[in-house]
Amino acid sequence: MVDSVMRFRQLKVGSRARVLRYQGLESRYRNRLMSLGLTPGTEFEVQHVAPLGDPIEIRVRGFHLSVRREEAGAIEVELV
Repeated sequence: MVDSVMRFRQLKVGSRARVLRYQGLESRYRNRLMSLGLTPGTEFEVQHVAPLGDPIEIRVRGFHLSVRREEAGAIEVELV
């Protein structure tokens, strides 16, 4: 469903999404996120967004992960 495709940083607290792809993120950050379990096809839920929007805390694969706003802008997701 094309309407549900967006950037990770556009998600609100409580949103559930699936990682589609990384766009324009340095390979070291992409590899780091993928090694932490945020691989294409993985579903996650937004748990908390810091007051100034950075970082964004998600629950993925049973643990909490904080992602910087810059990195979140390079991750394309779809709502689930």
